[in-house]
Amino acid sequence: MEEKKIGKMEQVARQWLADRGVTIEHIAELVYYLQSKYHPDLQMDECIHNVNRVIAKREVQNALFTGIQLDILAEKGLLQEPLQSFIAKDEGLYGVDEILALSIVNVYGSIGFTNYGYIDKQKPGILHQLNDKSSGQCHTFLDDIVGAIAAAASSRLAHRAAHVE
Repeated sequence: MEEKKIGKMEQVARQWLADRGVTIEHIAELVYYLQSKYHPDLQMDECIHNVNRVIAKREVQNALFTGIQLDILAEKGLLQEPLQSFIAKDEGLYGVDEILALSIVNVYGSIGFTNYGYIDKQKPGILHQLNDKSSGQCHTFLDDIVGAIAAAASSRLAHRAAHVE
């Protein structure tokens, strides 16, 4: 963990991710996947740093809390129809999960949209696991949130690298 004080809400956000099986390293691997071909000397430490900076943003934490809570409620069958079915089945035309994710991507500019769209289609690493419906868990929102955090961290990394080069 980086040498900085982590606020209470950030701690909770990190814990909620961990409770759903997602680590900072999982997300950093997605950042590496998105950026390594553009930055040949990219190190995992830099990916982790950028993920940590994105998760420190309150807007990101709020989206994470909202999405994970909706996934959990759907998993327990506690939503009213038709929302219960939309979220439990990850209905293709529902789209609100992607809209919530775009609120995260938007924090770091338009390059994040491209990164997010690409990674959402490819579903590498942890995204593949989260998208697997056989686990019995509902990750309708979480897979998009994790992809968005990775896309935002990739955008942050790209913006910072552009200022250095």
